[in-house]
Amino acid sequence: MPAGQTRQHHHLMPFFAVAAGIATFSIMDGLMKAASLAVGAYNAMLWRSLVGALIMVPFWLLRGGKWPERPALKLHAARGLTSAFMATTFFYGLKYLPLAEGMAISFIAPLIALYLAAVMLGETIGRRAIFASLLGLAGVVVIAAARLGQGGYDRQAAWGIAAILASAVLYAFNLILQKRQAGLAAPIEVAAFQALTTSLFLLIVSPWLAVAPPLGVMGHVTGAALLAAVSLMLISWGYGRAETQVLLPLEYSAFIWAAIMGWVMFGETLSLPTVAGAALIVIGCWIAARKHIEATAV
Repeated sequence: MPAGQTRQHHHLMPFFAVAAGIATFSIMDGLMKAASLAVGAYNAMLWRSLVGALIMVPFWLLRGGKWPERPALKLHAARGLTSAFMATTFFYGLKYLPLAEGMAISFIAPLIALYLAAVMLGETIGRRAIFASLLGLAGVVVIAAARLGQGGYDRQAAWGIAAILASAVLYAFNLILQKRQAGLAAPIEVAAFQALTTSLFLLIVSPWLAVAPPLGVMGHVTGAALLAAVSLMLISWGYGRAETQVLLPLEYSAFIWAAIMGWVMFGETLSLPTVAGAALIVIGCWIAARKHIEATAV
């Protein structure tokens, strides 16, 4: 194989890793929505984090894990606290909205994070990266406009939208923490400490809010914990090897997976605007992928 093709393949691996991680996370979202409907968003998140910690911390130790240095530990704690609020508010919102719609609203986060990356990480935002993100956002607008035009949102749905918007702001900050974390810690350590620190923060209010979930719900929670760990490792690996601005448009591909999971698990249907919006999202991701090939395979 020619050297140029080999380098293109190598530099596409972070792109594929993050894409796979987002798909895995979207499947997890479906399981967590089912658990949240059964026992509430807080308990679904608490038990998922506890199961994840029980799986990942021993795995990390068996792989020779050592206690992180203070800079990495501070990032683990910051991301754990952010994730505790971010995920709980997101799954609360999903109780009252279809998966695809909830995901569409959350897509404001990558756009915020694109510019946070310039401020906090010193990255130069290229025109193509901005265009790719705006194209993906345009796809979300097409979907959201069609849904809002139908009306029918009740008070609970309004609270759900507010919760997901709050989660989106936290997610934008979380993406920046993720980039910094990927430069200081291995993917296994990231996944282990994400589950551990999130669990510790959620346990603070457990005497007042925690309930033991039924066996069936524990099955959903356990599956979600495994998928979350795999996703975190894939995404952390990818973000450690490519710029944030290149990978951010991939966040929009989560909508496609959310639409599929919503249909399979909850009977949520797709409309023509949904398909049109998804097409714009995919185009945005492709533009970002082409930018990454041209920047690295020379």
